[in-house]
Amino acid sequence: MDTEAAWRGGQESLLTLARGLRTRGYRQTIVCPPASVLAERAQADGFPIAKLGLRTADIVHAHSGRALTVAFWETFGSAVRRVVTRHVAFKPKNPWLYRLKYTRTCHGIIAVSDAVRRGLIESGVPAAKIEIIHTGIEMPEPVPRDRQKFGLGDADFVIGHMGAFTREKGQHVAVAAAALLAQSLPHARVVLAGDGALRKEMLSEIRQGAPKNVTFPGFISDRAAFFAALDVFIMPSLSEAWGLAALEAMAHGVPVIASDVGGLPEIIEAGNGGWLVPAGDPTALARAITLAASDPGRLGIQGQRARQRARLFSVDRMIDQTEAFYRRFTS
Repeated sequence: MDTEAAWRGGQESLLTLARGLRTRGYRQTIVCPPASVLAERAQADGFPIAKLGLRTADIVHAHSGRALTVAFWETFGSAVRRVVTRHVAFKPKNPWLYRLKYTRTCHGIIAVSDAVRRGLIESGVPAAKIEIIHTGIEMPEPVPRDRQKFGLGDADFVIGHMGAFTREKGQHVAVAAAALLAQSLPHARVVLAGDGALRKEMLSEIRQGAPKNVTFPGFISDRAAFFAALDVFIMPSLSEAWGLAALEAMAHGVPVIASDVGGLPEIIEAGNGGWLVPAGDPTALARAITLAASDPGRLGIQGQRARQRARLFSVDRMIDQTEAFYRRFTS
């Protein structure tokens, strides 16, 4: 169950999980807004879509706090077991209500990283209710590099990012780093893919004299081609529960420079497929990019290591752990 209309990491994780569970014989209905991107993609994959009707399920798996609230009231007094995945690392505005909700309205909680688990425990949620299950990635096949479709040249050093344009994703940090790179690395090109309200704000800033080495291509459907065009991927997040885009880049063999925050250090091991920098520090980000660009041979090795590390976070492992977690409440 999901209540959002937009498509972000949580919705992608839900659909990936549903596909994996289907191969093991689970009958599933995806409960989501009919006009959402999730509904469109789930129907294309052959999943039945519903608005409610939760009381006929054995387990309702909510993928947001709001979805958990709806699931609780729709199944209260029934034998349905409620599980929730916590995909975000935000600190609660009201710790007392947060603790009450995650203690009383569900039978089990999946935290997508140890950082999320720690946040839950610090808010008073019993540790025994929480299981860490990292969101997995399907390993892609390499695709040919074609930079022309993104307006890039072979001589460019291409730094990419993909994500929703929200304050916590840190695209403003990337723009500030790009300004620093304009002098130290003149052939650098920073490509910030994705959409959201802050994208319009940043486009306005570009027109007013912000760095010209940054482009905003919007939503990119051919993700494999995008990753193939990159030399390095950046994740300049101020807050990040997990970091699925970073993991996807690594699976495509692209080394990652990421903020040392939230779940990102659980994905990126410094020197083994990427680098970690302090969150919110454009100078440190620019310095790490310059270092990566200074040695193409080392960068290639880091890309190979990134792909190998991504294999540790497989979809099969996620499905195994989720299935075992479900059985705690149905056996």
